[in-house]
Amino acid sequence: MGANSCCQWLGRGLRLVGGIYVGLLVVLMLGQARLMYFPSRHMISTPKDMGLAYEDLRLTTSDGVTIAAWWIPVANPRAPVVLFAHGNGGNISYRLPYMRIFQHMGLASLFFDYRGYGESEGEPSEQGTYLDGEASWHYLTQTRGISPQQIVIYGESLGGGIATYLAAKYQPAGLILGSTFTSIPDRAKELFPLMPVDLIAQFQYNNLERLGQIHVPVLIIHSPQDEIIPFHHGRRLYEAANEPKFFLEIQGSHNEGFLDSLPIYQAGIEQFILGIFPNHP
Repeated sequence: MGANSCCQWLGRGLRLVGGIYVGLLVVLMLGQARLMYFPSRHMISTPKDMGLAYEDLRLTTSDGVTIAAWWIPVANPRAPVVLFAHGNGGNISYRLPYMRIFQHMGLASLFFDYRGYGESEGEPSEQGTYLDGEASWHYLTQTRGISPQQIVIYGESLGGGIATYLAAKYQPAGLILGSTFTSIPDRAKELFPLMPVDLIAQFQYNNLERLGQIHVPVLIIHSPQDEIIPFHHGRRLYEAANEPKFFLEIQGSHNEGFLDSLPIYQAGIEQFILGIFPNHP
């Protein structure tokens, strides 16, 4: 094969690689929302199916979107309240095990669906999820008259981004981050190391940055076997958090680890709650 033929083949190869790279770049730029959010409109069950009393709520956000939420009360009106921000898949009906665990601990809870999830209106977006979280916070503090110092915000996976946003803005009694990431660009760089992530990222959810603004007790929960959000994200979040802070290492997968490690998980949550609310039964 002559020199000219080699150059031609090399040129074609480079153009092919370049075309694939540009194509992938376009997909990432235009399809980020589809890679970020995996909502389901199908409600698989309700707290009633687990023997839990609950109120089916409709909350209105500051931009006029109606979102769905479930309020699961306990007998003690002064009990701590968990405001739960769920991950990027499914909807609140997929989080019934959490509701039962909190109920067993004597904790009231509010679970809300982001816009576009479950029975909530609209389509999800980063700013939209923040407004959804704020509507839920205002329901607790304004409609129900619950003190911020009675509320612990819990963010699961993607929900960590909403939880740190609320905690930085409103300073609740405590913050729990379960299996969450430092930021979306950080995780995207690990998944797409050759892409200019910082230039094209449309989502931030910067938990690492916000933790410096949060001055309440923080509990970080993560598993070394997490296949979605690597364990080192949890460790970095712990290092960035202000004191008092605690790290709970569980075992198991991203979505099932808290159930696989239920005794350790539950004991860690209870210890954290008692550290904030020493008189809680």
